[in-house]
Amino acid sequence: MFYRVSVDFAVVTAYQPIDELVPIARAAEEHGFRALSVADHVVDLETIGTPYPYEASGERRWTRDVDWPDPWVLVGALAQATTRLEFFTSIYVAAMRNPFVVAKAVGTAAALSGGRVTLGVGIGWCREEFDLLDQDFSTRGRRTDEALALMQELWRPGWTEFEGEYYSCERLVMKPEPPGPVPVWVGGLSEPALRRAARHDGWVGDVTTIDEATRTAARLAELRAAAGREETPYDVVVALSDAVSAADFARAEAGGVTLVMTMPWLYYYGFDATLEQKIDGIRRFGADVIGGTPASG
Repeated sequence: MFYRVSVDFAVVTAYQPIDELVPIARAAEEHGFRALSVADHVVDLETIGTPYPYEASGERRWTRDVDWPDPWVLVGALAQATTRLEFFTSIYVAAMRNPFVVAKAVGTAAALSGGRVTLGVGIGWCREEFDLLDQDFSTRGRRTDEALALMQELWRPGWTEFEGEYYSCERLVMKPEPPGPVPVWVGGLSEPALRRAARHDGWVGDVTTIDEATRTAARLAELRAAAGREETPYDVVVALSDAVSAADFARAEAGGVTLVMTMPWLYYYGFDATLEQKIDGIRRFGADVIGGTPASG
């Protein structure tokens, strides 16, 4: 593998053992990755009736023994082991939680990391997990919109007052404050999800083809233009199932993709890579793709 592209890359940490995440983050930073993505589930219920929406079978794509660390505790820890690497959630289900608690966790992680945090948020798919946490599944979309508005107020310096349909507060302050605005990326494939994403700072997809990602990026551009936001910075973030060559990544970039999520060791060692192989895969991908110089070995 030997090519050089301008699109940025993020290492995916979903399903990885928790004791491997610090060395993976350090390696990602050392070898030129822009960011690291963090997944989210509070629990993994043994039996659910809700189909998993990202697999045709409706079955979950992970085994039941994988770790699901709290995203913001994890980001706070990884931020102390790195200096440049950015962190984003893919995807955090804010509507399963109280938005004041979410704002506190995200804001603290942003403060600890020096502003290297992006909130990637989705409305969620697992009704049973919402039920377990005593949150209404049917209103999750509207509550997500209102929670995002509230959190952005809470992250600003000074006093906050808020009056909404679901969440309200009298004059209060939340500290520590993030060192600047926390970007919000939105996940989801439905038209309402894309409209929500167009109102914010980016969109996070799942595993997709280059053509599918390009079509979604074009639709997002239409929605952003209609909202008068076409000139503001924006990220389109996906994992590409069919990108293996220079031409593939260049085509994705030309189609509007700005950040590619990947497990770089898959190119070299497959899914059953050891930690040593994962680190070597990150190094080799960094040299072969990000740096444009072939890695030895």
